[in-house]
Amino acid sequence: MIIKNAKFMTSYASFKKDDGFNADEIAIAGKSNVGKSSFINYMTNYGGLAKTSSTPGKTKLINYFSVNNGEFMLVDLPGYGYAKVGEDEKRKWDKMIGDYLTKSENLKGVIVLVDVRHEPTALDKQMVAYLHHYHIPFFIVATKSDKLSKAQISKQKSVVANALSMGTSDILTVSSLKKEGKEAVLDKIENLLKFIPDIDEIEE
Repeated sequence: MIIKNAKFMTSYASFKKDDGFNADEIAIAGKSNVGKSSFINYMTNYGGLAKTSSTPGKTKLINYFSVNNGEFMLVDLPGYGYAKVGEDEKRKWDKMIGDYLTKSENLKGVIVLVDVRHEPTALDKQMVAYLHHYHIPFFIVATKSDKLSKAQISKQKSVVANALSMGTSDILTVSSLKKEGKEAVLDKIENLLKFIPDIDEIEE
């Protein structure tokens, strides 16, 4: 897959079943400050497409980005696990994410971002379990690989894989700074867009 262009379309403060785009969607989920905005900018080749911030919890809305003139949408979900907001705000974000993941008719799959330097958090594990439970296709991308040596990356991939009960080959690593890992991610996205779910499995 080649991303030729991308454009920010809109943001919603709550899930809307009819978002008006009528295009397949790939959602991006991850804890606050995992690097979702940098990841989106790297994947789309647009440095300022998604607003980056050193302050966790900046993404409080569901943000929609059109890719290749509407071929599909990248959907940036609010980061979870940000401690410096009230419980009401956390519940609002959780509901927003849950409503989107279980009710969106255009969702083709989810990219779950984790920080390669650390073991996945309880909330990361909960997200993966949630996606398994609802039979939502997903894959894992470990960000910030530029912060580690190759030997450290290999070790940390095993840590991430073990924590999420996956194989190390299932963990992709990327660095937006060193421009590494994009092709493998785009291949996975292309596979998700082509995936046709088993209706009987979904209805179980």
